Amino acid sequence: MLLSTQTRVLKTTFGNERAIEILAKAGYDAYDMTFMNSMKDTDPLLSENFREEAAALRKYADSLGIVCNQAHAPFPTSVGDEVKDEEIFKTVVRSMEASAILGAKIIVVHPKQHLNYRTNADKLQELNREFYARLIPYCEKFGIKVGVENMWQRNPVGPDNAKKSIVDSTCSRVEEFCRYVDLQNSEWIVACLDLGHISLTGEDVEYMIRGLGPKRLQALHVHDTDGIN
Repeated sequence: MLLSTQTRVLKTTFGNERAIEILAKAGYDAYDMTFMNSMKDTDPLLSENFREEAAALRKYADSLGIVCNQAHAPFPTSVGDEVKDEEIFKTVVRSMEASAILGAKIIVVHPKQHLNYRTNADKLQELNREFYARLIPYCEKFGIKVGVENMWQRNPVGPDNAKKSIVDSTCSRVEEFCRYVDLQNSEWIVACLDLGHISLTGEDVEYMIRGLGPKRLQALHVHDTDGIN
């Protein structure tokens, strides 16, 4: 088993090389290359020279004895604007290629969830069926799997966003989570189970794990929450 953690906080402050160095010295065996806001992320791994940047970072990480075991694509993956969503898609694809160069076997890609889930669950499922199907050729080209992640939303009802309760979203429940993966019928589309998100939406962890099973469930996000935020 590899002890791994995400790079998001460290790389924001120190950059990618220093972040990986800190993790290696702290005793981590691996790192999760974590991309951020899909419209604003200025990571060199998403620049025009991303292939060269990724190759150099891979060489540096190898010299430190730490590997990239998985990655997280920029998010959100949709905002509901056709032009912006196409730009986001291109950024996601670039992050897939960069992550593959780093050595990642799986990259987590959020489902589209720009619509209110409660009233648009079926529409979101169809949008995501098309979305993940578009990613499969890139998975095959780069040799990297895509992990679908269980999500949550804020209840749209309420005057103050800070006070709105957390509610279900795409893949919050195991039956839908399995369906999202199975609809692709592809070895390249798997499940990433976020245990913190489970605690927010109130799903039973054991039930979710058993329901997904070993074929679908191939990546984890493990973190604490207070059950409210």
